[in-house]
Amino acid sequence: MQLRAIPAFADNYIWMLSDDLGNALVVDPGAAEPVEAALQAHDLRLRTILITHHHADHIGGLQALAAHHHPAVYMADDARIGGDGQRVHHGEALTLAAPALRAVVLALPGHTRNHVAYHLAPWLFCGDALFSLGCGRLFEGTPADLLLSMQRIAALPPDTLVCAAHEYTLVNASFALSVEPDNDALRARREHVQSLRARDLPSLPVALAEEHASNPFLRWDAPTVRAWCAAHGAATASPAACLGALRAGKDAFRA
Repeated sequence: MQLRAIPAFADNYIWMLSDDLGNALVVDPGAAEPVEAALQAHDLRLRTILITHHHADHIGGLQALAAHHHPAVYMADDARIGGDGQRVHHGEALTLAAPALRAVVLALPGHTRNHVAYHLAPWLFCGDALFSLGCGRLFEGTPADLLLSMQRIAALPPDTLVCAAHEYTLVNASFALSVEPDNDALRARREHVQSLRARDLPSLPVALAEEHASNPFLRWDAPTVRAWCAAHGAATASPAACLGALRAGKDAFRA
C-alpha cells in the first residue's frame, strides 16, 4: 500500500491509500479538486471514502467525488453528513473491497459527539480527535469524552501510525513544552518536525509510541503533567479533570 498526504486548504491533509492495482481510498475529502488531481497524477481509481466527522473541511468534496466515481462510502453516524453510505459505529470491523483492507471503527467523541476513527493497521485515520502533540477542541464533548477517546487511542499498538487531519504539530509543540519543558522526547520531536517543515514535508504520520512519549494529552498520568494540571485549574486529580485542564490551557495558550 502507498500512503499519500494530499494538502488541502491552509493546513488539512486528505489521506490517500492506494494498492498496486490502481485502487485508491481517501479519508475526509474536504475538497474534491486536490483528490481529483492526485488520482490523475498517479493513475488511480477512487474506490472507497472514509469520513470521520461532519465538519465542512472534512466532507466538502464528498458529494462531488461520490457522484463522479461511485465509491463505497463509510461515515460516522451523524445526520449532518449527507449522502448515501454505510453509517459506522464503535467496534465494527469493516471489510473494504478496494483497496482490499480491514478497518476497525473507533468512536472518539469530544471534538464532535459522533466523531469516529478508522484503524487500518498500521494506520490510524483519526480526523480531528488526535493531533501530533495535541488533540482536537471539545466543540461538542466533555473532558470525560476526551478521556474515553484518548484511552481508546492509547490502547492501540505502539507502532500504530497516526494520520491526523491537520498540520498542527509545531503549534502544538509550543504548548506541550509549556507543560513539560524538560521532556527530552518532546524536545527531540519538535526539532525533527522543524527539520521536516523547513523542507515542506509533513510531520505525519507519526508512531503512536512517539506520541505516548511527547503528547501531553496521552500523558495524563505522567507526574509532570499531573503537577501542571493541578497548578492550572484541575478541580480534582482525576484523569478527566487533568485532560479538561490541559484542553482549557491549550485553548487559551498564546505562543
